[in-house]
Amino acid sequence: MSSETSDTLDQAMVRSSGLDTLLRDLTDRAVQEVPGAVACSITVRRAGRLLTLAGSGGLPSGLDLRQYENGSGPCVDAAETGAEQYAPDLAAESRWPAYTEYALSTGVRCVLALPVAVVGGSGAAINFYGVGAQDLGTGREAGRAFAARAADAIDMALRIESRRQSAADVRTALLSRSVIDQAVGILMARERIDARIALERLRRVSQNRNVKLRDLCGQLVAKVSAPDSRRQ
Repeated sequence: MSSETSDTLDQAMVRSSGLDTLLRDLTDRAVQEVPGAVACSITVRRAGRLLTLAGSGGLPSGLDLRQYENGSGPCVDAAETGAEQYAPDLAAESRWPAYTEYALSTGVRCVLALPVAVVGGSGAAINFYGVGAQDLGTGREAGRAFAARAADAIDMALRIESRRQSAADVRTALLSRSVIDQAVGILMARERIDARIALERLRRVSQNRNVKLRDLCGQLVAKVSAPDSRRQ
């Protein structure tokens, strides 16, 4: 891949405010760089499920989703097995009959799905689509080079997103702990009991009402903090 393309991808990473924006930039760039490609998508595994997080303009709606629903198709196999999947002519393809029929109905005749190594070993793939038989034959090397270059960008974006999610989880946990502590303090003051007994009562009510402890405590704190409550 040319140094110009490499610089463009690096600039996309700098411009990107998140994974989705970065992936959209990559798919648009892929269509420009890979001969025969009229559309491109990127598949990433999240929470145990394969999802298309970005697709270039011209990508037929549902093309990847049909694969995920059936658990079968070139991008599914590339992401899950780590092996390149190439179908030069879907009209003569027998590996994914349900997907093949749907893809042909959208005008797609040729597919190249390339695995991408990302953080945690979770499955990922970059997928190229052509409208004519053998259209991607001369573009396979360019596709591989692009996928190798894009892998670094995708992996870095996933790592950043993972760190952001971890930080969000910590903030949520701290907020939950705070509201539970406030509710315990309210019961201690009202019932003149110690913290252990107050927490046990809250847990018991939470179980009996089938309400999360955090939500129950939040309701109690909100009720006590309401203006009408303070005037009583």
